[in-house]
Amino acid sequence: MTSLLRGDPKAPSPGRLFVFGLGYSARCLAHRLLALGWQVAGTCRDPDKQAELRKEGIEAHLFDRAHPIADIAARLAGASHLLVSVPPDEAGDPVLDLHGPALASLVEKIGWVGYLSTTGVYGDRQGGWVDEDSPLMPSNARGRRRLAAETSWRQPPFNAHIFRLAGIYGPGRSALDAVRQGKAKRIDKPGQVFSRIHVADIAAIIMASMAGPNPGRVYNVCDGDPAPPGDVVAFACDLLGVEPPPLQSLTEVDLSPMALSFYNDSKRVSNRRIKAELGIDLIYPSYRVGLPALLAAGA
Repeated sequence: MTSLLRGDPKAPSPGRLFVFGLGYSARCLAHRLLALGWQVAGTCRDPDKQAELRKEGIEAHLFDRAHPIADIAARLAGASHLLVSVPPDEAGDPVLDLHGPALASLVEKIGWVGYLSTTGVYGDRQGGWVDEDSPLMPSNARGRRRLAAETSWRQPPFNAHIFRLAGIYGPGRSALDAVRQGKAKRIDKPGQVFSRIHVADIAAIIMASMAGPNPGRVYNVCDGDPAPPGDVVAFACDLLGVEPPPLQSLTEVDLSPMALSFYNDSKRVSNRRIKAELGIDLIYPSYRVGLPALLAAGA
């Protein structure tokens, strides 16, 4: 198992990481690195979250289109690694739009660049398998924006490592929480499958890349058990000892446009590359391992 503790050969040597977008996944990574003696800085959009991050030992700065970073060179001084986790918006990639030229002039001093993308760039494969060499055919505007952004980051001078994340779950954000909150739904769409990934495994995969860089390489970040979302909800209900919600058709449920877009795509995502090239042995190779672990931990 990839523990990535101090002294583990897959753990990157302590350095300084700057993260554009300290969201759920990046924050988990930041905490792992802090425990290994790293310095971590980055951005968020909310002053309250900025205060929380600073209490956790993270140098946090406000950033969005209305608040570019005043002196980006000073903020990135000494950074050995750069991770971009800010999603593109309708206007494009905010990081590149506001700081692209400055970052291009600084990137030679940074040893590793990563960009968090999504498996949504593959589009709908009607339940078929995709890997990192499969054609990219995003089926909606959000996926097309992601593809444009990751393509830009993958080009020189950035040569970013691209991480295509499947559906993310973990503490406070899992089918267990949806069931407890009465928000879980079981949607009957025959043949529908999703891939997913535990947030702790996301951190482990990124750290393994940081320890063994391969600039411009693309990695699918997912577990090995793509499954219908209704099966995951039913499994969570069984763990909690409650009856699963009834099966409903897509026309019977009220979903946000973003949630509905997930049901337009069905695919199984291969994780062979992270195992073969990064030496990853997933901590949670299936939701059938990850959800019981969350429950046992009280999460």
